[in-house]
Amino acid sequence: MRWWDIEPVYVLEKELFPDDAWSRGMFWSELSHARGPQATRRYVVATDGDRLVGYAGLASGGDQADVQTIAVAPSHWGTGLGSRLLTDLLSAATAFECAEVMLEVRVDNTRAQKLYERFGFEPIGFRRGYYQPGNVDALVMRLTDPSTSVQGTDTHG
Repeated sequence: MRWWDIEPVYVLEKELFPDDAWSRGMFWSELSHARGPQATRRYVVATDGDRLVGYAGLASGGDQADVQTIAVAPSHWGTGLGSRLLTDLLSAATAFECAEVMLEVRVDNTRAQKLYERFGFEPIGFRRGYYQPGNVDALVMRLTDPSTSVQGTDTHG
């Protein structure tokens, strides 16, 4: 993801997450940590022709990484794009030498939960009212050793 991707990313963000979408500024802030020798972020986009159809981001710190976001346009659900984006993030976590990867996912987003479970993420708790303003709980999931998780994936994300 580069600065010129922020506007189409933001449009898809608002479509998919209307109640708790990230602002353009949040994406700008994340990208400011994604390049150079001191980078702690990995953000990628997926396109179909000239149309942005997905994006994903990871933040690393010490031996832990956090999946910040994964989004796939509804027109590309079931194509494996979510799996490919997550595979990229887990490869980045391995490159950042992270021993584990954490994430939060809405408790009502079973599609995403199933994707994460296929990669070996396990539920470890909840964050009550995490997603605002809708006051929706988050399921916290953890993957230990991201370097081994990409081997058993399929293409039906």
